[in-house]
Amino acid sequence: MSELDLIRWLQQRLGKSYGPLIHVGLGDDAAVLRCPDDRDFVITTDMILEGSCFLIEHGLRRIGRKALAINLSDLAAMAAEPVAAVVSLAIPRSMSLSQVQEIYEGMIQLAQEFGVALVGGDTNTWTGPLAVNVTLVGAIERHRAVLRQGAQPGDWLFVTGPLGGSILGKHLNFTPRVREARRLLNLVTIHAMIDISDGLARDLHHLCEASRCGAILDSTKIPVSAAAYQLQDGRSPLEHALSDGEDFELLLAVAQPDGQHLLEQQPLQDLGTTLYHIGECIAQGVYIRTATGELQGLPPLGYLHQLAN
Repeated sequence: MSELDLIRWLQQRLGKSYGPLIHVGLGDDAAVLRCPDDRDFVITTDMILEGSCFLIEHGLRRIGRKALAINLSDLAAMAAEPVAAVVSLAIPRSMSLSQVQEIYEGMIQLAQEFGVALVGGDTNTWTGPLAVNVTLVGAIERHRAVLRQGAQPGDWLFVTGPLGGSILGKHLNFTPRVREARRLLNLVTIHAMIDISDGLARDLHHLCEASRCGAILDSTKIPVSAAAYQLQDGRSPLEHALSDGEDFELLLAVAQPDGQHLLEQQPLQDLGTTLYHIGECIAQGVYIRTATGELQGLPPLGYLHQLAN
């Protein structure tokens, strides 16, 4: 397999149907994006690795899809619209061109669904496992990107869907909440938002740390997925909902009047997505209220990204 063969196939497969922000796409030394005066660019990147983020037996299309989807989820957390992606692959030498094409087919299907132009990238072969890195560019109206910081005591906390048990399939098959984020941006003022990739409890801690506030979750209001009830590992479904990660739902904070407005909009118009009011922000500390009304400290349960010492 040669990189030139792959580029030629991609050029034929993708065509030249780029959006108005793409001036030069796939096939040159670099892509060229136009910078509108009234918009900001939002850039994110994520790498997934065979053995830790996926297994080859999960299916190459699903692996490609996930590589793009996790980046789309990051853009959703900022309420940005996807524009363009570049893809880099470290490919095992045993992998054929048709197998690499399968990875791209998974990306292409999702890219077409969300209006993403694949405009370049890089490939290398080696003796190690498969690694896929996607860098995604989004755009949003000037100064309207939603950050993790900005939540205030008294804000209501919402999530966009049930949590827990993602290991049973959602971690590969989730739909990034890009459309929901854009709709929310036009319905209310979002004070802070984050996508739930590391677990509800840990990502809530990230949001509170950035916003310099605390939070109380109501255990009876946290939506627990059916998959979380199927896991039989000694942990409760609620524990899975708090800590499993890779749910890729959105956690957001809004003022109480906006929260009331969101409850009246359920489900979000024509998207079929239900928002769940799961708690509120306070001055400091992160807690969970049990079914009996007791307040307990909530540690940052979930996935912790470790670097070697």
